[in-house]
Amino acid sequence: MNAAIDPQLPCFMVPGTKAEIGCHTFEAEETIRFASAFDPQPFHLDENAAKASVFGRLSASGWHTVSVWMRKQRDHHAKSMAERAATGLPIPEFGPSPGFTNLKWLKPVFTGDTITYFNETISCRASQSKPGWYVLTARQSGKNQDNELVMTFESVGLLKYPA
Repeated sequence: MNAAIDPQLPCFMVPGTKAEIGCHTFEAEETIRFASAFDPQPFHLDENAAKASVFGRLSASGWHTVSVWMRKQRDHHAKSMAERAATGLPIPEFGPSPGFTNLKWLKPVFTGDTITYFNETISCRASQSKPGWYVLTARQSGKNQDNELVMTFESVGLLKYPA
């Protein structure tokens, strides 16, 4: 896609577009609550067990870090679409995601860490199987307060842009 063709094109459809979508500080109570429900491993559940683990201290589940990314992505999306609506620009219809690839947890996220989440559009192409729809591929990432990359993955989503 080329933004020069349609100046109203949402920037997130243009390859190379990067956005900071939000940040989150992981606290001990929240880390334990998430792990208790979804990833009950000792280094996510108990500070003493975590001290004796390879991590050396309480760390958030990788699934927790990705779940927070999803919350930040949805909040960022809602804000972006509200801004488009307020200026009279067309609003794309978002469909489901057929999946993601290359999920990597590169560094542990410890309690007290603040993760800033980002997305970058890799490509946006017309769907071959769903006329009028596009396939958007993006690189998602999170960095801690020391600017160290802690997680990455590539996501794919479907969207329909008003003609």
